[in-house]
Amino acid sequence: MSTEQAIQSSAEATEIRCQEKSKGGLCYEVILAEPAVNVALPKLPPTQGKNVSAEEIEEKLKAAEERRLSLEAKKMADWSAKMAKIEEASRKKDELDKEFKTHAKEVLHTKMEQYEEKRVQQLSEIKEKLKTHAADIEKTRQSLEQQKVEELQKHLEDKLRNAATLRDDNIKKILDRLKEHERRAELVRQNKAALAQKTDVTASSG
Repeated sequence: MSTEQAIQSSAEATEIRCQEKSKGGLCYEVILAEPAVNVALPKLPPTQGKNVSAEEIEEKLKAAEERRLSLEAKKMADWSAKMAKIEEASRKKDELDKEFKTHAKEVLHTKMEQYEEKRVQQLSEIKEKLKTHAADIEKTRQSLEQQKVEELQKHLEDKLRNAATLRDDNIKKILDRLKEHERRAELVRQNKAALAQKTDVTASSG
């Protein structure tokens, strides 16, 4: 079987569909089914031999070299463009990093200043509270001392008053005893005088 007959026989059992995709690609869909109609493949004309001269070969080689150099130049241009984009992206990244660090440093500095101001304010408030508390303690201490002095003074006055009352009572008792003693002594003197007078009277009568 010849090549043409094989292609024709294969075409009788196979249907080939071609569909264009994006980016210049082609998608071939092979369906194993009987075709609707028999398609006769065109016969290719036989290729006749052609003599190629050295100049044509040289021109073709030169053209191929030019295409290769053009392709290399295009690749180098694409590579340079990619490197330029990478460098630009790196430069922008460095700028963004620098801006972020600067901003972060400014924010940190501002927060540190606010923290220092707040700390100083809190220390001032604490000192003022301690000062007020110390003044209250001193006032309370003086009040307690004054109260203690007053209580002690009152206690002493009470003791002195009690002592004076006891002394007066003792003096009164002593005076009462002395009066009683004098009264009894006077009675004894009067009894003695009466007895003496009686004795004298009796003597005179005898």
